[in-house]
Amino acid sequence: MAAKQSSQDEQITKYAPLVKRIAYHMMARLPASVEVDDLIQVGLMGLMDAVGRFDGTQGAQFESYATQRIRGAMLDELREADWLPRHVRQKSRQIETAIHKLEQRNGRAPTEQEISAELGMPIDQYQSMLGDVKCSQLLYYEDFSDEDSANFLERYLVDGASDPLAVLEDEGFRDSLIAAIHHLPERERSMMGMYYEQDMNLKEIGAVLGVSESRVCQLHSQAVARLRAQLKIWKD
Repeated sequence: MAAKQSSQDEQITKYAPLVKRIAYHMMARLPASVEVDDLIQVGLMGLMDAVGRFDGTQGAQFESYATQRIRGAMLDELREADWLPRHVRQKSRQIETAIHKLEQRNGRAPTEQEISAELGMPIDQYQSMLGDVKCSQLLYYEDFSDEDSANFLERYLVDGASDPLAVLEDEGFRDSLIAAIHHLPERERSMMGMYYEQDMNLKEIGAVLGVSESRVCQLHSQAVARLRAQLKIWKD
């Protein structure tokens, strides 16, 4: 038993830096009110849970398994803390609606200038708005129910089967998401690839693109808004 405990302690020590890396990567999309130390704390709990539950005989790689448990713990904490204020969601949906209208009208991805004009604001104000919604997600729980409902999650889960994760795992959704990513403007498509596939941080991406970290954050918000606008059929 002591040998097992010692082995688990070694695993926790070895993968503790992974918790910090995931936390700081996630912080790039969260409002300033979220404390990175809080994410690290719940992430360490997720890591300990992963160490205790991992079964190496199943052939899974521990780091991949631990990453899922760590991120899951952090996301659960963020959902419980209601980290995305209503006014931020409203701004995000205003952008998505403008993009969707322009795409339907013009048959192509709109430029920033066109989006800002559709919203009736100067380009600098629109870019500031993008910075405000840097915590945008691809899918929200509210997408699956009436946002005016006082307890949308409870109402949505009544049937015991519906689950946003099921949508993300749906083959048709994945195909639509891939197609939507391919239709992003080249710079935004490249930025998303560096962020999600190559696991680069905002500073590294900014160095490649020759722009500031805040500009990368704006591009990320805009790319997510474009994807959500194109995937509207899955959210309605």
